[in-house]
Amino acid sequence: MSWVEPAGVLVVQHLAPEGPSAIGAALEAAGLTVRMCRTWAGDPVPESPSGLAALVLWDGPGAAYDDSSAFPARAAELSLLRAALAAEVPVLGVCLGAHLLALAAGGTVRPGPARRGRGEVRTTAAACADPLFAALRPPLRMPHRHADLVDLPARVTVLASCDRYPVQAFRVDGSAWGLQFHPESDKAAGDAFVAALPRSDDLVARFATLVASRAATTATRAFFTSRADTWEERFAADGPRYAAAVARMELRPGQRVLDVGCGSGRALPALRAQVGQEGVVLGADLTPAMLTAAARAGRTGLLLADACRLPLRAGSLDGVFSAGLVDHVPDPGAALREWARVTAPGGVLLLYHPSSRAERAARHGRPPDPDDLLAEENLRPALHAEGWDLESYEDRAPDFLARSLRRAG
Repeated sequence: MSWVEPAGVLVVQHLAPEGPSAIGAALEAAGLTVRMCRTWAGDPVPESPSGLAALVLWDGPGAAYDDSSAFPARAAELSLLRAALAAEVPVLGVCLGAHLLALAAGGTVRPGPARRGRGEVRTTAAACADPLFAALRPPLRMPHRHADLVDLPARVTVLASCDRYPVQAFRVDGSAWGLQFHPESDKAAGDAFVAALPRSDDLVARFATLVASRAATTATRAFFTSRADTWEERFAADGPRYAAAVARMELRPGQRVLDVGCGSGRALPALRAQVGQEGVVLGADLTPAMLTAAARAGRTGLLLADACRLPLRAGSLDGVFSAGLVDHVPDPGAALREWARVTAPGGVLLLYHPSSRAERAARHGRPPDPDDLLAEENLRPALHAEGWDLESYEDRAPDFLARSLRRAG
């Protein structure tokens, strides 16, 4: 399991009659839970995207630039959007939601000529490579009911435009989309999307599929991004214990080692001390904010990478250090198999945690789980099945440590 199981998709509704009918159905069809935040009824906007698989902001009255009492949730929604962008949580904003997304991304929104009714929307060249827009066949005649213009910073990609409104759709980085038009405001709009696609799936279905495919990664990044800035100081006292654990790897000068799931890189200095300046030390993590914290602490050799899909050649490492990760990835077997792939025969894998299993269970008010992957009777066969032989196992206060060697063949 991941650190935080995704709680589903949060849909922010600004007006009672507005509702994500088609997108709600698409999200649920993709196996996602939909949770409503009805700001029109006074529902509080979450402070953090932690636990969210995605965020959807619907249309509503007023304007995104209106910071008066007429739009009391505006500041909270912008704060949530900025946090979602930082954590790469997928976002879909429609009309007012798109305007708020543009502001959160550093753009501006200003009054423009009112637009009502159906109008032609043309996709841009960039739309051809976009995960949501690539299959659309322009032009589209879509419903419009907006009166604001959007100006975007250079990092934002425009995906569609129309007369008088140069920005009809845009993407922020790789996971957030804003739509000025209404893809499901009536049946004709839905039919327009279906007709524009070579298959029966449409834009909102593609968004739902993307959200579902990224759910585990999204949960991890959302959880750690908000904690990255203080992670190093919160656990500074663990440094000597990490160094003692690294020493148990018995690496030699000139060898190559990876800290997978390195976080802020606490183990990297100790790994460097073992392999010397002639060796290679890498730190891989899935959360960009954690790597930023590591770089700020002076750590180098950092990789943004999934622990189960490392950008390394087979047999290129002499050792892998992993602290508190293997029992949290979605597929522990795949992780152990991938670490075996990148490790040469005879190489070492050290699984470490600065707390024993009993201590961690006690913090949650329960005894150790016999089904826990890190229980020796479970860990030993799991390691063996993926190419590792468990050489030593220690699970007593103050910490947990398991040392394995990569089998030949």
